[in-house]
Amino acid sequence: MKKTRKEVKASESNDPLWRMRVYQLAAALLDESWPDVEALVEHPGTIKVAGQLYEAVGSIEANLAEGYSRSSGRDRARIFEYAVGSARESLVWYRAARPVIGIDTATLRMDKLEEIRRMLIAIIPRERDRTIYPGAPPPAPPAPRQRRILRSPE
Repeated sequence: MKKTRKEVKASESNDPLWRMRVYQLAAALLDESWPDVEALVEHPGTIKVAGQLYEAVGSIEANLAEGYSRSSGRDRARIFEYAVGSARESLVWYRAARPVIGIDTATLRMDKLEEIRRMLIAIIPRERDRTIYPGAPPPAPPAPRQRRILRSPE
């Protein structure tokens, strides 16, 4: 019998990604958001909110998974920043969903999103200077910015 994600515990998974608390929260939130999406689809005024909400919540977990797989700290930090953006977007959609799913449910989801956001804000600066594979070459420096000289009209 195949286990669902809810039944797979972090200790049962061979993927070290599951040891990240922020990833566990994002995965749980994605599962918890499905009934909310189903409720939103039932109301004509919130059908589009449902799709946006599920996409934004799913993007948090997806970006954490992708970022975790990068060997460059800069790459990880950049992709984790996308997850922060998705968490903030999810907050907006949960505020829009309150009339349908209820203030209590929305508050529970928003509290979890705030915890995810806070954790990522703390993780990102630490990741910038780390490398998963010590033998990997350092990331290339950013290309120099070209300056445009603005001349006043004569």
